[in-house]
Amino acid sequence: MSLESTTCEDLKAFERRLTEVLASLQPACIRWRIILGICSLTTGFSAFFWLRDPQTSFLPLFDSLIIHPLFFLSALALVMLFCYGIHKLVISPQIIISRTRTVLNEFNMSCNEKGMLILKGFQKE
Repeated sequence: MSLESTTCEDLKAFERRLTEVLASLQPACIRWRIILGICSLTTGFSAFFWLRDPQTSFLPLFDSLIIHPLFFLSALALVMLFCYGIHKLVISPQIIISRTRTVLNEFNMSCNEKGMLILKGFQKE
């Protein structure tokens, strides 16, 4: 086996593995995006009613939050999701792609969003 065919096979194996990893991350990424969207919409919707309540400006914060449990729970859930790292889980495929592109740039290569390798043309200096 020549060095050129071995290199080609290695690139094909790397490309298959990269596309496999990105494909396996997509369902979880979509699920986390839906959870984050629902939690954000619920927090925004309930914050509107919490702020529109005339008693909010007169009551202490804790009493006001007890009167509006939907806002309190949804805001608490949103904070917990961000503490858990949902912002990283939502964009994990993009993080992998950007880091892979950084490494592949050294070899005059890149990759698309699905993980397929792109060979860049040689530049004359």
